[in-house]
Amino acid sequence: MSYHVPIMLDECMQALNVQKDKLYFDGTLGGGGHSSEILRRGGLLIGTDRDDDAINECEKRFAPYQGRFKLFRTNFKNAAAVLDEASVSQIDGALLDLGISSHQVDCAERGFSYRFDAPLDMRMDRTQLLTAEMVVNDYDEKDLLRLLFEYGEEKFAKRIVQNILKSRSVKRIETTGELSEIVKRSVPGFTKGNPCKKTFQAIRIEVNNELRGLDKAVKDIFARLKSGGRLAIITFHSLEDRIVKQTFRLLSTDCICDKSLPVCVCGHKAEGIAFTKIKPSNKELEENHRSASATLRVIEKL
Repeated sequence: MSYHVPIMLDECMQALNVQKDKLYFDGTLGGGGHSSEILRRGGLLIGTDRDDDAINECEKRFAPYQGRFKLFRTNFKNAAAVLDEASVSQIDGALLDLGISSHQVDCAERGFSYRFDAPLDMRMDRTQLLTAEMVVNDYDEKDLLRLLFEYGEEKFAKRIVQNILKSRSVKRIETTGELSEIVKRSVPGFTKGNPCKKTFQAIRIEVNNELRGLDKAVKDIFARLKSGGRLAIITFHSLEDRIVKQTFRLLSTDCICDKSLPVCVCGHKAEGIAFTKIKPSNKELEENHRSASATLRVIEKL
């Protein structure tokens, strides 16, 4: 089972200021790359992931640190409930790596990648009902257009959707290969990259409900930080990064009144300090091309 090299590992450890016997929350365990380093440095860990493959991998990987971690198969958006179940009121730091794992992309039968011909699935949590096949075949034209415009920022969305509708009127679109061919027919004269990237991203975001509730989850996790604790979040595309950036800005700003008002009437007070975003080093970019689109944002609780 292959999982990606953790993105900006040293930068994340520095951002979290990992210390022995301090408690950290990793909401997106994946293969456990970041969390295993937290444990190696003597930290305590509460981790979540909705992918059962990830939980199984981390149970094995963290075996040398028995008694220092608790893992939960659930969405990080349920962080407050998880911490309550673990009888934890406050944490010293938290990490979210919002990127899809290499294991999910490279495992053909998971149906995430346009590089393989496999059943259209894309579920991070394989116990849920909604799949990519259902989105592609059962959503109406309006909803498909919304997905591709909003989640994929795809300028050829209308053409792609029209060809999806035409194809599925003959038979259901069941595989990633079939969908890839439809997209390729719909995007004229592509010469750089793969034209399927934006469509597959949009459908994956919808299947896994990746953006809805992200701002609330960030606030919930931030609320559990001790004073001086930090929340570090790695994003991989502009949509999720915009949500994280705006939420951090809200948490680190005093007055949020309309600028036209002569005096503050909102009473809003900053709860944290947001740091300048961090990008991968040139060395990391050379060694791991999948880090190219990553952005690390960090906020510290006052």
